[in-house]
Order: sequence, then structure tokens, then C-alpha cells
Amino acid sequence: MNGKVSKFLQIGAFFTTFAVEKEKRPMITQEQLKEAGERRDALRRYLDVDNRRIQLEEEELRTHVPDFWEHPKEAQVQMKKIKDLQGWINGFEEVDKAVGELQLGWDFHKEELVSEEEVDKLYADAIARIEDLELRNMLRREEDKMDVVLKINSGAGGTESQDWAQMLMRMYLRWAETHGYKTSVANLLEGDEAGIKSATINIEGDFAYGYLKSENGVHRLVRVSPYNAQGKRMTSFASVFVTPLVDDSIEVKVEPALLSWDTFRSGGAGGQNVNKVESGVRLRYQFTDPHTGEKEEILIENTETRDQPKNKENAMRQLRSILYEKELQFRQQEQAKVEAGKMKIEWGSQIRSYVFDDRRVKDHRTNYQTSDVGGVMDGDLDGFIKAYLMEFAGNED
Repeated sequence: MNGKVSKFLQIGAFFTTFAVEKEKRPMITQEQLKEAGERRDALRRYLDVDNRRIQLEEEELRTHVPDFWEHPKEAQVQMKKIKDLQGWINGFEEVDKAVGELQLGWDFHKEELVSEEEVDKLYADAIARIEDLELRNMLRREEDKMDVVLKINSGAGGTESQDWAQMLMRMYLRWAETHGYKTSVANLLEGDEAGIKSATINIEGDFAYGYLKSENGVHRLVRVSPYNAQGKRMTSFASVFVTPLVDDSIEVKVEPALLSWDTFRSGGAGGQNVNKVESGVRLRYQFTDPHTGEKEEILIENTETRDQPKNKENAMRQLRSILYEKELQFRQQEQAKVEAGKMKIEWGSQIRSYVFDDRRVKDHRTNYQTSDVGGVMDGDLDGFIKAYLMEFAGNED
């Protein structure tokens, strides 16, 4: 009997202690509430949300012209511009709503209509949305918005490193899946016994390159090898190369002030084939290359039809195509430079170590680390990505 009483007393003491601990668990403070509002207001200023809303209305009006879809490439550029503006506005509106609900929850808690746990949950949601938008706001370079090509190469060490390369591949595929990105394996070279020698993955989605550029470098694994009969601790390496995937949605701007036109008669050998009006057009476009600073001239003649306005329209289309091609070549050259830079990486330039038996993953550039090895290998890389962008994003321009 005494034993049962003692047991019940122990159980009662446990629940009393639990209740006290629960009661003592601090809810968010007034200062934290204020800080969330200030960060929301700062984002409104940084993103210039009100001006973006005006821009969005103006850009949407441009799609209402009758011949909008007659120029597919330009229409694609325009729709992308609208999508980008809408994305920033939607992102801020989500933050604004979350902070508003947090402030409302705080007020309701004072009237005992909302529990502490509910207020804490609202706070966690608001902060997560704020941090996500703050992170995106760091990605200001043109290529940050692009899709990405991610290449993984196993290092020396045979099966051990090839297995590690496959583990990294799974890690990035899981990260992409979690964030709603579309993935496709463009190339895969399987290992001799297990794993992979190399893989090329295309990852498509907003800011894919901006986030994953942090992964470029050599990744080091330390673990007790399942392929070693003595169960020795082994070190393996794999390199990750990250490159923006250049798309063809390039905006072409033609400055009317830099255009000049001549007209001339067009026609064949004579007789009825000779055009008696000056329907042929000659376009000169004198401009300064925005990338090199050199002055250039593009000369185009068009005599496709006997209709001068139509020929002018055709000449303008040719000019836009030439400018488009020039910009595309520049982007491809820049991409080649990025790729060349990636190839300079040596096996000594380790960016991150994954030490399985010590339960530790550490980034050597930022010193960010976590003990959740399983979570990282299952694609939880956001902490590493955020730490990298916080430290290096402002130094890239």
C-alpha cells in the first residue's frame, strides 16, 4: 500500500513539476513583437512595395495591346517581368498578414482568448516568412533568379567516394523537392560497384542559382566505411559545381533616338518589276555596347515587300534579333567564365565537412554547423545557405 502511495506521489510530483515548467515557459516578449513589426516595415521600404504595385499595373496594361502575342520572345520577357513583380508583392503580403495576425494574437492573449502556445506559433510563422523574404532580397544579381545546373564529381577513392557522390546527389534532390523545384537528371555516370562517378542535375525554380551557389566547392565526408572490412574511419571527397542556366528570355531595348532611316527603290531587272516608289528601307542603329563601352553600328536593309511600313517593321524585327543574339552571346561568355572559375577548385579547398560518427556538419567558410546529420543528408540545407548569403551576398557586386 505504501509502495502504491509512494508511486502515486511520484506521479503527482511529476505532473506538478510539468505544469509548473509549462507555466514558466516564457512566451514571446513585447520586444520580440516590436522587432517583428520593424522588420516587416523595413522590408516594405527595401522592396519599395508601393512602387512595385504601380509598376505591376503598368506592366499588365502592356499585355492588353492587340498584337502582344505576335512577338513570342518579347511577350515571354514581359510575362516574366510581371511574374517577378507579383512574386515580390505576394511575398511581402504574406509577411504583412503573418505579422498582423501575430499582433492580433498578442492582443487576444491579453484578454485570455488565445493561448501562449498559439501566440508562439504565430510568432514562429511570422519570423519564418520574414527571414525567407529577407534572404531573397539578398539575391540581387541577374543570374541569382535563374535556374541552375548542378554537377557532382566523385573524388579519388573509388567506391567510397562514389557512394559519397550519390549521397550528395540525393541530398540536393531532396532539397529541391522540399522547396517545390523541378529537377531532371541530365547526365549520370554510375560507379564501378556502388554510387556514381558523376551526375548533372538541372534544377528549375525561382532563385535556384541564388540559393545553390553556396554549394560550389569540395564536400568532405568522414565516417566508418561500410565498404571497409576492418571498419576503419575513412575520408572521402566529392566536388560540386554550380552554374546558372541561361534562358532565352532576354529583354531587348531599342533606343529610338539612336535609329536613322533611309529609303530607296527596290525591284528586279526592270519593266514591271521595278518599284516606282521607295519601298526599300535602310536602318542604321548607332549605339554603345553596354558591356564593352565600344561604339558600334548595325546596318540593315529590307526589301521583302513593296510596302515601306511593312519593310520597316521587318527591319526592326531583324534589329531586335541581332541585339538579342549579342546579349545571348555575352551571357554565354559570362557563364563560360563562371564555369572556368569552378574548374580551378582543388581538392584542398573544402567548403564543408560531414563527420558522421561525431554527428557534426560544419561549413568552413561561415563556421555554421549542426549536429543534425540525418536532417542535412535529407536535404535540410537552409541553415547553411542562409549563413553563406548573410556573410558573402553583399560582397558579390
